[in-house]
Amino acid sequence: MAVTLRLALRDWDYMTPLVLGDVSSPRLRIEVDRVGTLVGDLASDEAHDAAELSFSRYAQLRHDGDDKIVGMPNFIMRGFRHRCIVTTKDSPIRTLADLAGKKIGVTGWRDSGNTWTRAAVRREGVGVEDANWYAGRLTEAHPITDRLDGFGRPGRIEAAPGERPMVDLLRDGGLDAVFTPFMPKGFFDPASPFRQVLEDFRAAETAYFREVGYIPGMHLIGFKAEVVRDHPWIMDELSALIDESQRVWLEKREKYADTTPWMFDELRRCARDLPSSWSASGFAQNAVMIADFATELHEQKILPRLLTPAELFPRQARTR
Repeated sequence: MAVTLRLALRDWDYMTPLVLGDVSSPRLRIEVDRVGTLVGDLASDEAHDAAELSFSRYAQLRHDGDDKIVGMPNFIMRGFRHRCIVTTKDSPIRTLADLAGKKIGVTGWRDSGNTWTRAAVRREGVGVEDANWYAGRLTEAHPITDRLDGFGRPGRIEAAPGERPMVDLLRDGGLDAVFTPFMPKGFFDPASPFRQVLEDFRAAETAYFREVGYIPGMHLIGFKAEVVRDHPWIMDELSALIDESQRVWLEKREKYADTTPWMFDELRRCARDLPSSWSASGFAQNAVMIADFATELHEQKILPRLLTPAELFPRQARTR
């Protein structure tokens, strides 16, 4: 009899073959719950056995010795972050180095994506101490929450003034740039007042890949520890299904490329600029990226101790 796994995921399109049952396993019946917000505390969540988790928050659990959640190094969300830095169209800021001394907004200080974005900026000589940071909601439609998460420092890292939406602060000059994983509504309209800081972010991201050898991972899959204890094979089985779903999705995307006018060209350019292994899952395949992320968490003072990849993924480290 197949084991049922209740899995919470965001709407990643490459999971469609898995959700529809085109990719399946006789050992594992997956019930996908499509969520807009990540599960806050999987260990106490009675509705799910596994879920998409923030890499940063998972690392905090490992740092604190909390073993209620077991991570699987299949990074369900990964992407370059250079494109995630926006400013106004009339801003003089054109390079990452130009951000030195500026007022920068972030949608959440601890967030994995923003951690990687700060890492990219740090490579260009602008560290946490070289700018003034403000954490807040991106738009009026986003809720007012504690986005500092305990990392605030008066005069260096503060809440957005008056909890005003950061797009308003950016438009009015209260901020010089904003780090955001998702663009605000209307950003892609020709009349939008905003743009990416890097006009050719693709070239910067391609160069970054050649330097580091990976595309940063933001989210992974976490399991309740008792699920893995009772079914030691379950992580490998789910990881293989996710990989197969992505393979099937890409094959179909290449066939049905007319979803947008130039998707064909995008697929061609990705195949040209990146190796086919760019999204490979697994501990060994992602060890360098995992180690670099742990370094950033430590250097940015999110975690007081530098974790090793083996500490983050002990089960996989033992079996590799």
